[in-house]
Amino acid sequence: MRRLVVLVSLLVGLPLAAAGQDLRLPNKEGSVKFAVIGDSGQPGKGQNAIASQMTAWRSRFPFEFVLMTGDNLYGSERPGDYQKKFEIPYRPLLNAGVKFYASLGNHDDAEQRLYKHFNMNGEKYYSFKPKGGVRFFAVDTNYVDDKQLQWLDKELTASGSDWKIAFFHHPLYSSGETHGSADLQRELLEPVFLKHGVNVVIAGHEHFYERLKPQKGIAYFTLGSSAKLRKGDLRKTAMTAYGNDSDYAFMLVEIAGDEMYYQAISDKGVTLDAGSIRRAGNVEPTKNVTAQPVVPQAKPSPRQPGPAGTSGSK
Repeated sequence: MRRLVVLVSLLVGLPLAAAGQDLRLPNKEGSVKFAVIGDSGQPGKGQNAIASQMTAWRSRFPFEFVLMTGDNLYGSERPGDYQKKFEIPYRPLLNAGVKFYASLGNHDDAEQRLYKHFNMNGEKYYSFKPKGGVRFFAVDTNYVDDKQLQWLDKELTASGSDWKIAFFHHPLYSSGETHGSADLQRELLEPVFLKHGVNVVIAGHEHFYERLKPQKGIAYFTLGSSAKLRKGDLRKTAMTAYGNDSDYAFMLVEIAGDEMYYQAISDKGVTLDAGSIRRAGNVEPTKNVTAQPVVPQAKPSPRQPGPAGTSGSK
């Protein structure tokens, strides 16, 4: 009887991921595996819960790095703040060798580019290639000037990657009531994305999770609820494929060949959204279609989107 009580106590103390939650990614050998957090720099129960869930889920889905969609530190940014607002909650992942790649949000000081754990190599915008066929582009949407646009055009031209994934703070398309779509940034960035075949864009800023229907062949995700939450702020529009403004969240993502799988997970370990998109191959780019468009749910994901028994829509 005593052993049973001890076992129950241990299970109660574990995040839900360790108690049998359903991984909806294929978890293939040799695939690109990563996580995403956004607006994550606010200490508190939300941040702590998400960090714990990420650690627990990594025991089953060994992601190698994490994308950060900005607002990485709220408030002051003294050395102690970097520890309190980032290093302490994510210490288990850092100790395991997981790399974090940051982009700058409107609450972030540009000096964050010098912080070693954000892997920005002293630059406000940069790119990196974890494996063949996939390259990520961190964009600074606080100030999109000609210099950055020329850099982006050059990097995308030279990329040669099948998957080109941009991540940054301000969402080019959004159904949020507080902020909504970043029209100015979209006017500047979208033509470059379309010209060079960007497939996926991941943004933050809005304190909720939203997966949009592909816009001009590009898959858009907004994730800004990893430490802050603005309940009731998501207003479903014709663009919305799925949205959640009730739970803190993070994402797990896997790229295997021409397919990208995604799973959005709450601070309680519950799957909010899941599915896949497929690269449709190269096409001639126009002002309305990217050069490498994606098709949502071209092949059924391991499970249908949303918690079991629901349609996954809001």
